[in-house]
Amino acid sequence: MNPVIPAASLAALLLASANAFAAEPAAADPVRDHAAIMKIPGEYAVDFAFDETVLLQPGYERAAAMRSGGDEAIIVIEDTPTKVVLQHLLVDGKSGHVTKHWREDWVYEAPQRFEFTSDQTWTVRVLSPQETAGAWTQCVYEVSDAPRYCGTGRWVYNDASATWTSDESWRPLPRREYTRRSDYNALRVTNRHTVTPNGWTHEQFNTKVLRKPDGSLVEIARESGFDDYHRDSQVDFAPAYSYWKATHAFWAGVRKRWAVYLDQPPGVHLKTKLDGMTMIMPLFEQAATLEAGGKVKARDTDAVFAQWVEAAPSLP
Repeated sequence: MNPVIPAASLAALLLASANAFAAEPAAADPVRDHAAIMKIPGEYAVDFAFDETVLLQPGYERAAAMRSGGDEAIIVIEDTPTKVVLQHLLVDGKSGHVTKHWREDWVYEAPQRFEFTSDQTWTVRVLSPQETAGAWTQCVYEVSDAPRYCGTGRWVYNDASATWTSDESWRPLPRREYTRRSDYNALRVTNRHTVTPNGWTHEQFNTKVLRKPDGSLVEIARESGFDDYHRDSQVDFAPAYSYWKATHAFWAGVRKRWAVYLDQPPGVHLKTKLDGMTMIMPLFEQAATLEAGGKVKARDTDAVFAQWVEAAPSLP
């Protein structure tokens, strides 16, 4: 005859059993993490896919799915054991035209990060030891090196793949929706990057949100994003490296100007429209002058920042 186990004892037994089989949290391994990040640089064909999934407001109609792609070289522009900076450069396979694309910075146990707090405003926030211990903070920047968003998370490993998953954070509207959407003004996002044998992927778990002046939030819809970077040997990426050789010092100076606002509180506010083109175009034109063998005066770049960039308001 089987003995009857009291409910309380059974619950304790099941909990102990579950704990026995639970995976122990992996110890921090920044060397292994750094090696995973260094697998991201390379030459890729990229497919972008975005689909609205869950509709959260009465009468809201699902937006059309977005599909696009391109060819992209990712170049290491800074590499230390605790910081990696990667620059993305789009290349037109037919014409060889190069467009400076987004940038990503990876920092181990970052002491702070910038956060998108209101329209055209990013506030610098100090990270607690609990948030950042053993974690890497990824910060993403606009084509002008203006801020976009940051996320903090830890790398985990499974056979041949490595995956980093961010915490939840805010970001402004993506460029694909600047000109056609006014019903929301922020994305609440979680990002997941996975390094695979043939490249890497970027999954986005987005909620489209209207942030109102009184602090209330209206969730419009959820969106799934998937960016697939697979290694590409069919395109001549030489123009990307030529462009960067001619302009890298200029863009380093641009990054230093942004760092004045983003390396310490309170942060930065942009006086441009949401698309940022009034700042992007003069910087791109200055880079094009250098690419063509001309010269750019530092005061011309300073003038762009003086016109469009200011410190964010201090938080109360």
